Amino acid sequence: MSPTVQEERLQRRFELWDRDGDGRIDRGDWEHEARRILASFDESPTSDKGQALLEAYLGMWNYLAGQAQLGPNGSLDRQKFQDLADRQILARGRTGFDEVVRPTIASILDLCDKDGDGQVSPKEFKLWIKATGADESTADTAFRAIDADNDGQLSVEELVQAVHKYHTGELDVALL
Repeated sequence: MSPTVQEERLQRRFELWDRDGDGRIDRGDWEHEARRILASFDESPTSDKGQALLEAYLGMWNYLAGQAQLGPNGSLDRQKFQDLADRQILARGRTGFDEVVRPTIASILDLCDKDGDGQVSPKEFKLWIKATGADESTADTAFRAIDADNDGQLSVEELVQAVHKYHTGELDVALL
């Protein structure tokens, strides 16, 4: 049986986090990803924005690790990660995304938002795409698809909705 779009996208996310390629992700992988994103924005992990991103990423890890009843040195294989992400985030719809994913999206938006207006412009969105490891050539198309109110800016709400729709297969633009 071939994997669903949702499974393929969760697998891609897993592969991005599995920095050492050992087929498992752990707290260190999530922290590494957050630090990689901070470096792509030239942001210090000790700054307010840096600490917010680290806390958000590690908050996602802590949530999933808690749901899996992992100890402090625990890790998840791809299948366990996909099952948890599906059951604890995707299947819970808006509630799952608001609880688990929104803080990360908000903290990345804060990094992108160079002019401090609480919105992401097309230029700022290109920074988002690059930082998250997506194909930069898709940034303009993705921006237009995500900009639900067509105001030329992306809000946290539009980005949360887009990431949710991306992972459920409802939005077919590269966000990761």
